[in-house]
Amino acid sequence: MIFPNYFDIKIHFLLYVKILFIKLIAYYTQACGPEQPNIMSTSTSKAPSGALIILAIILLGLNLRPILAAIGPLLDQIQASTGISSSGAGLLTTVPVFAMGVCALLGAQLQKRLGVYRGIALGSVVIGAASLLRWPLHGSSGLIATAALGGLGIALVQALLPAFIKRHFPERAGQLMGLYTTGIMGGAALAAASASPLARGTGWSGLLALWAIPALLAAALWICAARPYRAAGAGVSAKLPTHAPRAWLLMVFFGIGTGAYTLVLAWLPPYYTQLGWSAADSGLLLGALTLTEVVAGLVVSALINAFPDRRVLLLTVLLCVLAGLVCLIVAPAPLAIPAIILLGCGIGALFPLSLIVTMDHVRDPAGAGSLLGFVQGGGYIIASSMPFIAGLIREHSSSLSQAWMVMAGGVLLLLVIALRLSPQSRLEASGLLAAAR
Repeated sequence: MIFPNYFDIKIHFLLYVKILFIKLIAYYTQACGPEQPNIMSTSTSKAPSGALIILAIILLGLNLRPILAAIGPLLDQIQASTGISSSGAGLLTTVPVFAMGVCALLGAQLQKRLGVYRGIALGSVVIGAASLLRWPLHGSSGLIATAALGGLGIALVQALLPAFIKRHFPERAGQLMGLYTTGIMGGAALAAASASPLARGTGWSGLLALWAIPALLAAALWICAARPYRAAGAGVSAKLPTHAPRAWLLMVFFGIGTGAYTLVLAWLPPYYTQLGWSAADSGLLLGALTLTEVVAGLVVSALINAFPDRRVLLLTVLLCVLAGLVCLIVAPAPLAIPAIILLGCGIGALFPLSLIVTMDHVRDPAGAGSLLGFVQGGGYIIASSMPFIAGLIREHSSSLSQAWMVMAGGVLLLLVIALRLSPQSRLEASGLLAAAR
């Protein structure tokens, strides 16, 4: 099945996203600029412009998903070349996401040992190295090993960058987190949409290796833009809030919600190729979905301050995810477009919302890093199970419909949890979380 005029739609969509990025960067530059004189640094160098540091944050985000998102559209080629099974293919997403979870739990120790500045730079370099190694190490074991290495790099950035944002831009932390997570979705969109066309010229292993270039560019930009912040990077670490029930609730919420993202990222293209779509069209379908996620993330980051009660947004986006999953289960081919719009809007908004709601529970950078590390760490470990479970389902039933059903059940649980995240309960839980540290 081929999208009529899809490339025209994609071009207009990308232009729209570009305009939104430019407008938001200009807005955040004005908002974040006055805070720069308060940077706690012994460096005498001139502080970078607000636009440069924000651009670095976005570029770092853009490089956190291509190592995962480029696999799905190429999975049939990879399986034919390496002989890897469906459950093994699921590990190509499960392993890096699991590694991301483990490293996120160690975020406080990483922040103390490496510092935010060096840790983020190292993480981006590791992502680049993992991508580059996929050229020579293109066997099944090599792919899984580089997936684990890439997951470690991603985890370093994800564990440290939110604390950096909370420390230096506390008044705009929610909006900048929205912009950062939107960058993550944008990287996934670009990787998915370009995978099949570029692989025709480079081969699938060469295409996967190409993603080393933007990762290393992100590291270079970060080193230049964030240099004046490096002395304040270490901060004060706080222990993980393992004794706070609200922290566990937030972890489960983030984990199941991110499970929807990893499931779609890994298995949406193979699902549609199994229905008779070409690899290029299934990749473009995932690209269109993730582009929708980008727009949804931008909208959330722009409007988040208008919704002090986050439940309104949470319930809306969860219903979108649920409706999209129903489309995939009931009529995946006829309802492909509604499915990607609903899933894109829902998942794209849910990811930044989950992080923003988590950050709502803390007021200090150390607490933010600790809680986010716990929520993301346990959450990514939960989310990592979904691609592997889906691979097992595909091996035994030759279909992914049951995987979508399992995910729909998880979304119903999230709806129940979301009802408990009222502003009053958030305030009460904030005090308990502070006491737990």
